Amino acid sequence: MSINYARAAGADFAAMRVASSHVTRQPSARPRLDDEIDKLAKTLSEDVTIAAERSQSARAAKAAAKAKEAANAWVAIHRRRFQADGTGNNEASAREIDDVDQLSNVVNQQIELLVNYTAGDGFLFRQRALAAIKRDLQLNVVALTVALLLSGLFSWLLARRIIGPVAIASKAARSIADGDLNADIPRGSSDELGSLLAAMRKMRDNIRKMVDREVAQRRSAQARLSDALENSREGIVLLDASGQIALVNSRASEFIGCSSQLVHPDPFRVEQVPSDESTGAEITQRKVSRDVEGSASEARLPDGRWLRVSRSPTQEGGVILVYSDITSLKRQEAELHATNLRLDAALSHMSQGLCLYDSEARLQVVNRRFCEIFDLSPELVAPGMTFEEVGLSVAAGSHGGQTVPDLLAEREKILPRHESGNYLQRLNDGRVISIGHRSTSDGGLLVSCEDVTEQQRAQSQITFMARHDDLTRLPNRTLFAERIEHAVAEAGRGSGFAVFCLDLDNFKQINDTLGHPVGDGLLCAVADRLSACVREIDTVARLGGDEFAIIQSDVQNAADAERLARRVVECIGAPYELNGHRVIVGCSVGIALAPGDGMTREMLLKNADMALYRSKAGGRGTWRFFEPAMDASLQSRRAVELDLREAMDKDEFTLFYQPIYDLRMDRISGFEALLRWPHPKRGLVPPDQFIPIAEDIGLITPLGEWVLNRACEQAAGWPSEFKIAVNVSATQIRDPRFAEVIANALDASTLAPHRLELEITESVLLGNSAETVATLHKLKAQGLSIALDDFGTGYSSLSYLRSFPFDKLKIDQSFVRDATATNGSKLIVRAITSLGKSLGITITAEGVETIEQLDQIRAEGCNEAQGFLFSRPVPATEIASTILNLRGGLARRHLSGAMTG
Repeated sequence: MSINYARAAGADFAAMRVASSHVTRQPSARPRLDDEIDKLAKTLSEDVTIAAERSQSARAAKAAAKAKEAANAWVAIHRRRFQADGTGNNEASAREIDDVDQLSNVVNQQIELLVNYTAGDGFLFRQRALAAIKRDLQLNVVALTVALLLSGLFSWLLARRIIGPVAIASKAARSIADGDLNADIPRGSSDELGSLLAAMRKMRDNIRKMVDREVAQRRSAQARLSDALENSREGIVLLDASGQIALVNSRASEFIGCSSQLVHPDPFRVEQVPSDESTGAEITQRKVSRDVEGSASEARLPDGRWLRVSRSPTQEGGVILVYSDITSLKRQEAELHATNLRLDAALSHMSQGLCLYDSEARLQVVNRRFCEIFDLSPELVAPGMTFEEVGLSVAAGSHGGQTVPDLLAEREKILPRHESGNYLQRLNDGRVISIGHRSTSDGGLLVSCEDVTEQQRAQSQITFMARHDDLTRLPNRTLFAERIEHAVAEAGRGSGFAVFCLDLDNFKQINDTLGHPVGDGLLCAVADRLSACVREIDTVARLGGDEFAIIQSDVQNAADAERLARRVVECIGAPYELNGHRVIVGCSVGIALAPGDGMTREMLLKNADMALYRSKAGGRGTWRFFEPAMDASLQSRRAVELDLREAMDKDEFTLFYQPIYDLRMDRISGFEALLRWPHPKRGLVPPDQFIPIAEDIGLITPLGEWVLNRACEQAAGWPSEFKIAVNVSATQIRDPRFAEVIANALDASTLAPHRLELEITESVLLGNSAETVATLHKLKAQGLSIALDDFGTGYSSLSYLRSFPFDKLKIDQSFVRDATATNGSKLIVRAITSLGKSLGITITAEGVETIEQLDQIRAEGCNEAQGFLFSRPVPATEIASTILNLRGGLARRHLSGAMTG
């Protein structure tokens, strides 16, 4: 350790001073003593350097440097004192003696500082050691003085006989006594004195070897011990018999710095110190062990760290204290404790029952849920029971007459022995328990139990719902497809079958007018009637909405399918009583026969659907068998769809205009915009051939927006008294952007809002009528006119008039055409015009083609007329000529001329 080298430096300097005093008294020994002083000075320099380096202290390094500097100055003055005459008795030597004393004090002070800096808490020990050295030095000086006096007396007595030879021997003896093991001992003669010199020379060599070896071993041992102590992870403190610290390493110093109580801990005293009130002198201790050799305790430092303090006695009556940092071990113990608590909580609150058996099939762990699942008292299932005993308790509690062998036999049927897996077990009360067996790594068994009764019910319900319709409980499209695949497989063995596609007629109107509850009730009633029409070997399915399908098995010919189709149409067409409403709905049926019309599910459904489409187009309420020509018709429709999309991209559409004639003013009041499609190959395609297709494929909204923009743009160049009427579909009205589209069209064309008239049909008000009416009110507030087209052909025309104040009613041309017949519809026309007068609504008659029809509607009080009698729809380029032909009285004369001509 560094303190030992500092103390060695002090001893070296003390020896230098002793050698210097010998030079004063024995001038003849000066060369030898000078060499000894030089060696001691070199040793002193090495010792203080090593002490400073190992202490790693700046103050120690500074003290070491000053000590070496003062020691070198002391040596220099010592040499100058004896260079003149070798006696040291001149006047200059007196001053040098004062300098030597001052330098001696400086060296001693700096070495004391070095010892203090390196010794730390061992300062008192060093002071005692210095005092002892001082006493020894004084004794040595006294003894040496006495010895010198005696030797002087003895020399005086023997001066004449042996002074010469004995002087040589004496000199050698003094060199060895002074510790100069390097002094030269001459060879003597062959007499006894020569033998003595030879023995002294050998003794000197042996002593020098022993000292060198001892010093080297001590220095090596000290270095290894110092390294081991300083690099140890444990704190080590050595207390002497009086309880004072004799040795301490840096790790122990760190711990002692946190709490000085660690130096003298009482391992059997327990102190509870709150963490927020603890100080550096307070620790929490706890006894952990005590035996013959020593004792150990645990101490908690104020900074939260835990130490294990071990005490072992020494042979000298002292104590060795070893401090081990066990903070991580304590943290692991706390985490393990918390984990065990969480595990216990999880076992107590988990939804599964749990039993853990060891390799001898004895119960180790069981949770509360296991007893709850099998309705057992917790006292009946306890750790230590065998697997059979637990099974016996379970059988008695939940399985009635079943015994443990019965349960084990049931398990063996499902789960082979020594294999992991799950199986289901049904209890007396109807509950279903999922039991899982898992082998553990130590040969044990983990049994988990879970009540899956509700899961089983839900799974059965999910399985059913995945393959059946939620409303009607009929097979859905998925199960129907599987049944067709099965029927196709059976047809390959010679058994034919038929696929029916059914669609209810006008179901949407019933659903919208009477509400969805009535609509759902109607679908359920239809499902019941369809199920009553077929046999058990047949399948009835709901594909979605008001679409149903039937698989008729074992069909020998088309007549069998036709009989079923007739029965279905008649049965479905019978009246229904639903929530106080009498409802009548028909159905259309399409039929595909296998194997003639296809032998795949996709082909049969496609062909039956095409037959259904043809049945609906042929007047509804009937049935049609698939024919190859239907496929050609479908291909033609698809071609129209493709051409329609291409026409939208190429802007191939155009607008024609038919005049609206004011009967009271006898002049044109405006025009109705009519969409036309000049197809490059088909020619001019009428609207009734492509508008329904546009609605089906979702093109009606962009197409209607184009009509609005083009009509407003062209009408802006007409005289300001002319209005422009534009037909609007239900899809456009329900578009949230419709009001914005109208505003954009008016802004782009600068057309006044009062000149734009929107014509809607009663179908627009079906469905979400509240939002539709709100949109119409918003448009009317902007100044637009709203006309109800084809009035009288729907279900609830009068209720529409009550919900929205229309500006105009347009009588459908079917009523105008029959108005002049004997039993025609003139009374209907009269009723509509009377209604319009009462409500202040303009009445327009459509489809006027003859003078008789014109006179009749004029007599009934219609305000406006429209039809071929006035003009056919004309392109925008012919607007001017049409206005001139029908201007003022010229129109009446033109009509009269047409009649006479």
